[in-house]
Amino acid sequence: MSDLIHQPASPEPAKLAVQQLFVDEAGTPTLFHESGKVIVDTFGCSRFFILGKLEVENPAALAGKLTALRQQMLADPMFAGTESFKPERKKTAVAFHAKDDLPEVRIPVFDLLRQCGDQLRFYAVVCDKFKLQEAEAAKRAAQPGYRFNENSVYDSLMRQLFGKFHRLADRYEVCVAKRGNSTRNDAIKTALAHAEADFAAKFGFNRSEHAITVQPSKDNPCLQAVDYFLWALQRFYEIRFNAATRQPQLDSKTSLVIREDRFLNAVWPQVGEVHDLHFGSAHGTFFTAKNPLKLAERFPPPPLKTKKP
Repeated sequence: MSDLIHQPASPEPAKLAVQQLFVDEAGTPTLFHESGKVIVDTFGCSRFFILGKLEVENPAALAGKLTALRQQMLADPMFAGTESFKPERKKTAVAFHAKDDLPEVRIPVFDLLRQCGDQLRFYAVVCDKFKLQEAEAAKRAAQPGYRFNENSVYDSLMRQLFGKFHRLADRYEVCVAKRGNSTRNDAIKTALAHAEADFAAKFGFNRSEHAITVQPSKDNPCLQAVDYFLWALQRFYEIRFNAATRQPQLDSKTSLVIREDRFLNAVWPQVGEVHDLHFGSAHGTFFTAKNPLKLAERFPPPPLKTKKP
């Protein structure tokens, strides 16, 4: 992973009094099987690891709307008896989670989020784990006995996500989706402290301290909202696998792997920035309103093979 990358930015004309941020991830930083074999981009292991934050202007209002929508669905006979709405399954009956939710559930949730307009602003950093694995292999070769530590990936991406000059505030309240054990969650807090040190060194002043809480997504609808933005971005980046064969699904017409951009396109007006760390220049590429993230640019189809005369 490279160090924090400088990105020129202009400050906002005014500070927010309090900025409410909700942080979650998509994919995992896993690179290796227990045997040591590289398993990136295979069935059950993502190629990309994504960290995202959602700035929410009025968390209480958003939480109320999402809760009301889910309660409405729970009372709707159309969903009665479906697996994700069975309480014992602890899926949509308990909380929205895009991966587990039915397609008929996702559309109303996306509609609700889109109706919030500029009250929601999403930022993300994307790590290509193939590039990360190459860097790890070089470290292993140079340092006998070196072992990969997943927490270092969280630290690096958190520093990338929070070390940039985004909107300023007098106070930052950050809620991070709980994942794994306490050691993993302590690593997140450490990474945020590192990001603040990076920011001060880069821009010459300290921001207000971040008040950090770590909470299960099921207990906070705003974390469920950032999960939906991340899922849309993940559908763009990750190929789809056939569960039966554990092989990539191919388009029947083009024979190319399938990626899906329609969900990301739907929420793109609410995306502040996606920093693709390993695409384009050595500093990566910043996708914004002026430089939208498009499949044809990020994953261009291979050149057509020309037949020999």
